[in-house]
Amino acid sequence: MFMGIELTALVVSVGMATAAGLLGCFAIMRRMGLAADPMSHVALPGIGIALLLHASPFFGALLMLLLGALVIWALERRTRIATEAVIGVIFSVALAIGSTITSGEELIDALFGNAGKLSPWELVVGITGPLLIIGFVARFRHALVVSLISPEIAMTSGVNVPRLELYFLLAFALTIALGLRYLGVLLMGSLLIIPPAIARRFARNLKAMFTISMATAIVATVSGTYAGMLAGRQSGRAPGGPGHRARGLRGRAF
Repeated sequence: MFMGIELTALVVSVGMATAAGLLGCFAIMRRMGLAADPMSHVALPGIGIALLLHASPFFGALLMLLLGALVIWALERRTRIATEAVIGVIFSVALAIGSTITSGEELIDALFGNAGKLSPWELVVGITGPLLIIGFVARFRHALVVSLISPEIAMTSGVNVPRLELYFLLAFALTIALGLRYLGVLLMGSLLIIPPAIARRFARNLKAMFTISMATAIVATVSGTYAGMLAGRQSGRAPGGPGHRARGLRGRAF
């Protein structure tokens, strides 16, 4: 326990906040800050299919999001349509399919996360997933910046721009998938937008932007979790009238 917070939950939350803060910097620069919400709906068919097969909804959502990232990348390459437009098309199709086979209870879990006990495999994914995202940003940060400035310069420098864009979309999909299970897509979407936006306002270089974004995301997540514990509000959804309470205090930490 740390400040009354379960250590495992704290490690997973901090890892995801760090990953979202880092990847969100490039999402903001690529004008994809608002893509997390429509992208999350791509997971709905996976959740429904997993429930029909009596499998874990989280892994069904993860597989569908990764598949969706591949489809978005392929369509973007073939049609030359902007990424956010392709995401909008996939979002509409996935929402139509997912809403017919996914229950309202699962939709609530996707929006606000589920505070239930993590299975061993979910715990492994919750720790290794953020590490993969952080490793991706650390390994390809310079190539991502150059490709944003000029894809032509990046290609002449030996960067495989199409492959790099695929890696970014897969990392983005993985980040959203982690949010669906552990934090809820509403909070994960906030972590992908607000800390990088604050960092972009005050940072003078890319390193400072990473540092400010990560620090803001971590402080907001930990302080919100601690405040929720003091207020007696369990992280995740909780019974409350006709619906469920969101993890409001954690979001209000922003």
